[in-house]
Amino acid sequence: MKRVAVASNMLAWARERAGLEGTDLKRRFPKLAAWESGDARPTLKQLEAFAKAVHVPIGYLFLPMPPEESLPIPDFRTAASQGVRLASPNLLDMVYACQERQGWYREFAQTTRQPEVGFVGSASLGSAPETLATEMARTLGFDLRARAECRTWEEALRLFIVQAERIGVLVMLSGVVLSNTHRLLDPEEFRGFALADRRAPLVFINGADTKSGQMFTLAHELAHLWLGSSAVSNASAAPLRGYRREEVWCNAVAAQLLVPLAALRPELREDEGLDEALRRLARRFKVSTLVILRRLLDAHWLDRAAFEAAWAAERARLREIAGSGAGGGDFYRTTLSRVSRRFARALVESTLEGQTLYRDAFRMLGVAKTETFNRIGREVGVML
Repeated sequence: MKRVAVASNMLAWARERAGLEGTDLKRRFPKLAAWESGDARPTLKQLEAFAKAVHVPIGYLFLPMPPEESLPIPDFRTAASQGVRLASPNLLDMVYACQERQGWYREFAQTTRQPEVGFVGSASLGSAPETLATEMARTLGFDLRARAECRTWEEALRLFIVQAERIGVLVMLSGVVLSNTHRLLDPEEFRGFALADRRAPLVFINGADTKSGQMFTLAHELAHLWLGSSAVSNASAAPLRGYRREEVWCNAVAAQLLVPLAALRPELREDEGLDEALRRLARRFKVSTLVILRRLLDAHWLDRAAFEAAWAAERARLREIAGSGAGGGDFYRTTLSRVSRRFARALVESTLEGQTLYRDAFRMLGVAKTETFNRIGREVGVML
């Protein structure tokens, strides 16, 4: 049986890049330790299986040294002098997939003579967050009353996404890479990213985050689009210290858009306990309790010391319940959320007209069967 020569350091690099420990792969590759030490060599078939398991192109494993991999868009996940770990294969693959979809939609929009959207790049860091939040709300048709009337956070989030897509934004929301449920996205690594473009502005939201957290991410990434900047973000609703100016600004815009101080102040009750206020106001504005905490600080209802203590306690509480929500849901609705209803409709139309190959459409939609494709076509109103 022919065995292949591969630098042992490349095997260790690929495993570490994927965030996998040796013990996690040992069951599938019992001789992995020997391969990494150079005492044994894998067969080509074994190497192909290993490359697939660690999500790395097999050609990389024949290099003498690891390639330099960086995100193809600005990485705003670094706070102050604290570095963040290199982007995981899951994050990299998600950015690449969304760039492919965006590139396809840009060509579609040009071919079908769709106008450019005027809001992308219309703001600057010199714009007052309060002023821009008002402009964004007007453009989006963002109605606080309509959002308050939503029965659940999920319903409020769907409404927000519909409003964003209506003005031309491709909103993609997923907790996994493409449709691979074994490749979970980590909200601690990133919460979302924006890909600015005047014909195909795109926002990706990490669906592994809480629904209320996703609301803030969408608002934050929309602010990036108004700036005309592409970026990967992991900032929470907290008033940021040490982050790049752009992240601080986008956070301020997002907080004002979701919970305008003019709407919050009449809702404040001086004699109300903090826990009760958090629950009531989070339900009222359909945002996370962390967003409410930040706005209570902005409104001077809390001082800095009280805010810091409450923030730490609330983050700890939310970590305990993270991941407790049930997955699943309607398959077709989930698929449309992952790729954007606006994108799916355009892709199905183009494919049926013979402008796009079914093979390419299936890949970008993350489906494998014609019947699934047809059902999606019916869901977006393209097919009967």
